[in-house]
Amino acid sequence: MSRFRSLWQASVNATKKALTWELEEWVPPVEKCIFKFNSKEDLKTWHLYSDSEYGGLSSASLEIKDGGNRSDCNGVFSGNLSTDMREGSKWNINRSGFCGMRSKKFDGFIDLEGYDSIALRLKGDGRCYISTIYTENWVNSPGQAEDNSWQAFVFAPKGNWYTAKVPLTRYLPTWKGNVIDAEMEMNPGHVVGMSLSVNAQGGGFIGAKSGAGDFQVEIDWIKAVRMP
Repeated sequence: MSRFRSLWQASVNATKKALTWELEEWVPPVEKCIFKFNSKEDLKTWHLYSDSEYGGLSSASLEIKDGGNRSDCNGVFSGNLSTDMREGSKWNINRSGFCGMRSKKFDGFIDLEGYDSIALRLKGDGRCYISTIYTENWVNSPGQAEDNSWQAFVFAPKGNWYTAKVPLTRYLPTWKGNVIDAEMEMNPGHVVGMSLSVNAQGGGFIGAKSGAGDFQVEIDWIKAVRMP
């Protein structure tokens, strides 16, 4: 091969590498793992909440279930939903019977631009759960520190592992659990946290289990995905 041809080939190869690098920079992978639930260390990212903070009697836990193989562990979010209130409670809430697990705030933002859906690998109990995405505050009034919340229902079929895929367009803006009746768009480039919750009221899917009583959902991972 002549010297000129060698230089030309080297230039072509370098250009191909540069184009490949730029493509990877501008087009993210088809999926991005946001959370995994395979160790006790993974669970430290989350904290629990329930109506017990407001005088209710619901309870929840988040633990690791060992499937018998060290690489076969997953998180278990479980507890009991109660619509009763503690006698003499100073709180007066409209709806009791809820529990949730919320991630700690990210160090900065998670950028979900380039993805169009959230995927959750679950093994459920037939209940309908609520997936929440928290974004940087730009909808609420200035001076309010509370994040904006966007919610969508996720059905968790009983007894079998299932990957639920929820388009970002299905997440609706909410304020204290109520849907905001306004035309707004989520900013997926400034996600600050996520949560998964359940309530006795149910809703979202016809035939889903609802009402007070025990709940349990196993969770393997939560990812951002780009649908074909």
